[in-house]
Amino acid sequence: MSNGLQSPNVSLKDSPRALIGTYPNHWLWSSSPAMFDLTRPPPPDYPRPSPKESIWIKTTTTPIIISPSKTALVIIDMQNFFLSTALGRPVDSAGNQAAQRLIDTTIPAARKAGIRIIWLNWGLTDKDLSVMPPSTRRAFGFEAALNSEGKGGRLPALDPHGVNQAATESFSKDRDYLMMEEITENGRPERIYTGLGSEMGPVKLEDGSTADGGRLLMRDAWNSQLPPALDAVFQEGLKLKSKPDVWIHKNRMTGL
Repeated sequence: MSNGLQSPNVSLKDSPRALIGTYPNHWLWSSSPAMFDLTRPPPPDYPRPSPKESIWIKTTTTPIIISPSKTALVIIDMQNFFLSTALGRPVDSAGNQAAQRLIDTTIPAARKAGIRIIWLNWGLTDKDLSVMPPSTRRAFGFEAALNSEGKGGRLPALDPHGVNQAATESFSKDRDYLMMEEITENGRPERIYTGLGSEMGPVKLEDGSTADGGRLLMRDAWNSQLPPALDAVFQEGLKLKSKPDVWIHKNRMTGL
């Protein structure tokens, strides 16, 4: 295989092995050469992987062997909200660099090897919001009442550890960490967010046009969509006759 995926070219016939885990959720470790077999062969013999039906992958630690028929490439959170330069994300950010590598090498190599592509992205519904734990809500901004009775309106709370960290560092605030300025600039670190499902308002795109940002990370909103280059790859994957791409909406950080 190319692009970093190869059939095993080492002999595993006499290599001592150790079982890690319990069938069917198990790995096999070989000592010489050192590698982990993730093909999950059945007991009692745990047959060694066939070079024609497995792929050897070099990692930053120990090489692994996988079976394409039992493997998926899961792509997580590659959405406009996290990647779009129209929202102030740097074009050379880690996320955008990862997106380009997916397009250039990773996805083509996986498809050539027969590995299914799964896109796991935020896509909330109002029902999801109704049961969303506060630990998740907190990360995407929230509002606070101006007084203890909840009267006098509400303002965004500037949590220095959530998506509004840059705004917290950029704007003056009172001792209760409430935003005291109106935010009107688009695509700047000062843009603030008031929680999952809140309206983002208009977003000026790179081509000069304006898009409705939609509700934050809600299903089918612009901010929840794939950036154009990745969306083109996804649309191609939907048309595959064998193992077409799959889209899964997530409603938790982990996707579980």
